[in-house]
Amino acid sequence: MTRIDVVDNHGQFTHLERRALNDIGVDCEILENTTPPDEIDADGLVLSGGPGSAGEKETGGRCGDYLDLDVPVLGICLGMQIVAAERGGYVGPGEYGGYADVTVEITEGEDPLAGSLAPETRVWTSHADQVKDLPPGFVCTARSEVCAIEAMSDESAALYGVQWHPEVAHTEQGTEVFENFRAICER
Repeated sequence: MTRIDVVDNHGQFTHLERRALNDIGVDCEILENTTPPDEIDADGLVLSGGPGSAGEKETGGRCGDYLDLDVPVLGICLGMQIVAAERGGYVGPGEYGGYADVTVEITEGEDPLAGSLAPETRVWTSHADQVKDLPPGFVCTARSEVCAIEAMSDESAALYGVQWHPEVAHTEQGTEVFENFRAICER
């Protein structure tokens, strides 16, 4: 059975990410973001959202170290911002803060994480902070009217990120995002 652990960045939906993975048949545990990398034995990692900012060193704990574990990583909201900041992108305040229902447009139909989603899909997301400039090697895989980079990927490094929360009921096709990530981890 595939094992994908969720790294807890103290977000309010972390337990829902674990539940979503369990619901699709993935073995999953929640790990503190201070867990030493050599103690992680998973086929993939989800970096959860959270209330902090990617620019604050203590926010992501050891998440930057986990990007070098040679397993696929999916960053959700703050998790995506941590991936971007750690890999040389720029994260800054969004023009629109707080949670909202947003329509995103999938821009990369071949992307293994987002490519199978409908060309436009509704998501539940927060834009208090957001990725403003992609890290080297990454492509934008989704955008919206309020955020130019709603999702990103570096397929060669198996690093992916979504600004939205696929684990909540308000997001259409959220389960498909987790199923796609499981498929990436099973390659």
